[in-house]
Amino acid sequence: QVAIVVTDGRPQDGVQDVSARARAAGIEIFAIGVGRVDMGTLRQMASEPLDEHVDYVESYSVIEKLTHKFQEAFCVVSDLCATGDHDCEQVCVSTPGAYRCACRDGFSLNSDGKTCTACNGGLGSALDLVFLIDGSKSVRPENFELVKKFINQIVDSLEVSDKQAQVGLVQYSSSVRQEFPLGQFKSKKDIKAAVKKMSYMEKGTMTGQALKYLVDSSFSVINGARPGVPKVGIVFTDGRSQDYISDAAKKAKDSGFRMFAVGVGNAVEDELREIASEPVAEHYFYTADFRTISKIGKKLQMKICVEEDPCECKSIVKFQTKVEELINSLQQ
Repeated sequence: QVAIVVTDGRPQDGVQDVSARARAAGIEIFAIGVGRVDMGTLRQMASEPLDEHVDYVESYSVIEKLTHKFQEAFCVVSDLCATGDHDCEQVCVSTPGAYRCACRDGFSLNSDGKTCTACNGGLGSALDLVFLIDGSKSVRPENFELVKKFINQIVDSLEVSDKQAQVGLVQYSSSVRQEFPLGQFKSKKDIKAAVKKMSYMEKGTMTGQALKYLVDSSFSVINGARPGVPKVGIVFTDGRSQDYISDAAKKAKDSGFRMFAVGVGNAVEDELREIASEPVAEHYFYTADFRTISKIGKKLQMKICVEEDPCECKSIVKFQTKVEELINSLQQ
């Protein structure tokens, strides 16, 4: 038994006792506040843990975004691969009520049954990756820590070195601040340590200004970008931009950058689609709840890397050598 209570103000009678009786009777209560609601009232009504049962939206016009959260909470998932609720590194194969992991051509499944290794021992391709992170006031400090974990989750999937992946980080709010440029840190450990130390800006949401900075500065040679190396931008936001994004978003894609857009909470999906590269469905992600962004991180881990078959060249050479040997033996 589940009750979802939606309110946009302060109650004119008591809620604490009757809510306690409802919870004691086994009713799970979700409390959603809209606009100028009294947050204390929401906490009095909701079930424990409160961070999973209390939600807030700025207006009724965006309350529909919470449907994603409740669909995930209530629906019985039969296809875990389709929903992304799995831990396969590359390929998820659905089975009745479960799933198994597999790998793309040129890779083999490791003994853990989840991760994959390139068959020739390769360590991946060169990549310049820049995160553009929303540090606006609406994110809130506790969620900003989840965003940091999201960044480091993706960093964990990369092979960081001078010849392979380089990572840069930019935070934006009412202004834009480069936390560190591409190539400043040479190891995953150092990148993750720098991400954890990042302080929260806590002001506005100037996404357009941040995108312009990404195009003009983040992928420039002076900031560590390497000529001829694929460029990937991951833009994270939790709300509507307070400035114009279209020109900068278009310029980023026209410049050949592969752009991913990740939205949480009150993010505007039309803006996410405008930022995302084609095909848009593979380059933009949305979730109503900050606590579920780790699922998006898993999906991004498989998409950001430049896809290639590291065994293809080796296999061709091996095949040609074998054919030549057979021809020689026939001639003899």
